[in-house]
Amino acid sequence: MSGVEKGIAEMKLKPEATVFVDESSGNDEVGKGTEGEPFKTAIHALEVDENYTIMIRKDSSSQYEPIGTNALKKAKKGVEQAARKKAKAAENEKLAASKATAAKEAEAKRLEAASKIVLEEPKGAPKAEKILITDGTQYREKRVVVNGWVHRMRNQKGIIFVVLRDGTGFLQSVLTNKVCEKASYDFINLGPESTISLYGVLKELPEGKSAPGNHELVVDYYQILHAAPTGEEAFTNRLNAEAEPSYLLDQRHLVIRGETASAVLKVRARVLRAMRDTFEDLRMTEVTPPCMVQTQVEGGATLFKFNYYGQDAYLTQSSQLYLEAAMPALGNVYCVQESFRAEKSLTRRHLSEFTHVEAEMPFLNFQEYLELLEEFICQTIDRILDDPVAAPLIKQLNPTFEKPSRPFMRLTYEDAIKYLNEHNILTSEGEHHKFGDDIAEAAERKMTDQINRPIFLTHFPVEIKSFYMQRVKERPDLTESVDCLMPNVGEIVGGSMRIFDMDELLAAYKREGIDPTPYYWFTEQRKYGTTEHGGFGLGLERFLAWLCDRYTVRECCLFPRFTERCKP
Repeated sequence: MSGVEKGIAEMKLKPEATVFVDESSGNDEVGKGTEGEPFKTAIHALEVDENYTIMIRKDSSSQYEPIGTNALKKAKKGVEQAARKKAKAAENEKLAASKATAAKEAEAKRLEAASKIVLEEPKGAPKAEKILITDGTQYREKRVVVNGWVHRMRNQKGIIFVVLRDGTGFLQSVLTNKVCEKASYDFINLGPESTISLYGVLKELPEGKSAPGNHELVVDYYQILHAAPTGEEAFTNRLNAEAEPSYLLDQRHLVIRGETASAVLKVRARVLRAMRDTFEDLRMTEVTPPCMVQTQVEGGATLFKFNYYGQDAYLTQSSQLYLEAAMPALGNVYCVQESFRAEKSLTRRHLSEFTHVEAEMPFLNFQEYLELLEEFICQTIDRILDDPVAAPLIKQLNPTFEKPSRPFMRLTYEDAIKYLNEHNILTSEGEHHKFGDDIAEAAERKMTDQINRPIFLTHFPVEIKSFYMQRVKERPDLTESVDCLMPNVGEIVGGSMRIFDMDELLAAYKREGIDPTPYYWFTEQRKYGTTEHGGFGLGLERFLAWLCDRYTVRECCLFPRFTERCKP
C-alpha cells in the first residue's frame, strides 16, 4: 500500500475536513493528518484529498495557521509535478516491461533456432590431432582436438571464450559465428568443471594481446562429454575465499583443481624428479623399504600401533634402519617413502603422514657428510630452477625466491643457545634457553629468519637425540648430528653420523630402555663389516613450503593427514 493510500485508509476524514501539516516533525508515511499526528508536507495533504482545509506550521514551537495562497499554489503545482512523474514512471515501466518481453521472446526464438542447428566437423577440414595443452606451441596453425575441464567461460557480444584446463596447462579458446550460436544453446546448463572436447586451429595471438601460451584455439567444432551443474550446485558456489580452513580441507578434492593448489602439486612432482636425478648423479641407489615395522626409530611416543596377525606392529617413523641394512649390498642408498608420526601437534609444519626422502652413505666422516648433504640440497635446487615446468611455477608462487648460497652457515647447538639468549629469543615458558633444552620450533624459526640464510645446526646433546647417533669423540655428551634450517620454514632436514660400534649400540639400547631383540638384524650390521656411516631424512612437504612460500605444509601434499584429520 502506498503512503497516499495508507493515509486515506487511516484518516477516514470527511470531505472539507481540516488537515494538519508540521514541516519539522510531521511524517507523510505514518502521519494521519491530525493535530497530534500531522503530515510533513502540504503536497501530501493535497494528494490525499484536495478539498481539505490545510493548517500548517514551520515547527512545533509555532502555532498552526491556514496555509497561505502562494504556499497552496506551490503545493498544488507540486502535486501536478508528482502526478506527471508518476505517470512518466508508469509509462517507462510499461515500456521497459514491453522491451523485456520482446527481448525475452527474441532470445527464446534465437535459442530455439540455435537448438535446431546441427553442428558437424567442417567438411574438407584436416583431421584434428589430439594434443595436450602443454604441447600447443608446436601445433600452431594446425587443426587439433583438446580435451579438458572448463576452467572459466564468458559470453561476450556473440563470442564465447572458454579457458580449458587439462592438467598440463590452460588454453584460451574462442567460439564465433555458427559454433557460437549453437554453443549459446548447448552451454546454457554447462557449469564450470564440465568436460568437453574442442576442435579447431591454434592461432598465435597478435602483439598486445595475451593468453596462456600466447595462443588461442579458434573452435570449429565441440563435443560436451559431461555437463557439470549450474545454479546452487555450481562448482564456483562450493568454494570461496572466505571459507573456513576446515571446510576447505573437507573439500580438498575440489580445492586441488585451483591454480595455486595444482601449481604446488606440479612443483612437488618436479622436485621429486630433481631429487632422484641428483641422487643418480651422486651414484646412489633407490630402495623401497617396508612401511609396516616392529622397531622404532624416533621414539615410542610417536608410533602408530596396529595388530599384525596377532603381533604388535607399527607404521614406520623412518626407513633409516632398513637403508643401513641395504648399504653393504648397494653402497650409497636412498628412498622416497611415506613416514608416520603420531605427534598430537597442530603446528603449521607437522603432518601425521609425510613423504620422507632419506639417504644413507658409508665410508665418510662428519665433515664429508655435511658437504654431501649441502651438495644434494643445492644441486636439487639448481635442477628445479632449470626445469621448464617447475621454474615458472615457483616464480608464480614465490617471486622473491633465491637459491641458497654456499657454504651453508655452520652453527653448533651450544652457539645457537648463546645466540637465542643474546637476542632475547625465549622458550615457550618465557625463559632463557639453557644447555640441554630441545629448542622449540618457534624459537628455532625466529633465529633462522633473523639470520636469513641456510643453517647447518650441529652437535646436539645426546639426551635430546635418537639412540643411534654417533657421539663426538672429544665431547661424548654431544652427537655428530645436524638439522638443516631454512628461512620461513625452519628445519627441513635432520640427520647424523650413525653409531657403528657394536658395544656402543648395545649400550644405547640399554640407556633408552629399548629391547634389542627385534633389532637383531640392525645390530648385526655392526658385526659383519661395520664402518663409519651417516644419513639424513628430508621432509618433502617442508622443503616445498620453503620453495613455494606456503604458510603450512598442509598445502604441499595431495590430501594432508594430521591430528584428527583423515578425510577425504
